[in-house]
Amino acid sequence: MKVFFDTSTLVAALIKVHPAHAQALVHLQRVKAGIDAGLVAAHSLAELYAILTSFPIRPRISPETARRLIQHDVLDILEVVSLSDKDYVTLIDQLSAQGIAGGATYDALILQAAAQADADQVVTLNEKDFRRLRPDLTDRIVHP
Repeated sequence: MKVFFDTSTLVAALIKVHPAHAQALVHLQRVKAGIDAGLVAAHSLAELYAILTSFPIRPRISPETARRLIQHDVLDILEVVSLSDKDYVTLIDQLSAQGIAGGATYDALILQAAAQADADQVVTLNEKDFRRLRPDLTDRIVHP
């Protein structure tokens, strides 16, 4: 099964004190075990780094520790899916036509990458927002 990871799921999987850690970690472990194939949007790499280095825990996750986590638990096991400049322009046109603004733009980028990769599942903690953005992917969007 091709499982696409939203940034929210990766944050939960990597931060042990996160309330959804256990549920999110299961999905990442299935990829590590070779049961599922894992995918992530290129955009999520930067978003994950930003969140990890600013997550309100003590001690803070240092930039170097965040880099190592991303390398070991994301880049080493998940396939990175990139969008083209044309994909960005098309997506912005679609969002504008739908009247969608703000942070939902970033969720839409992740969903576009998942659709292009033909993912079987998109695992997210923001399933309601994801379903609103892409009703055509509703049956693929799951909560960890």
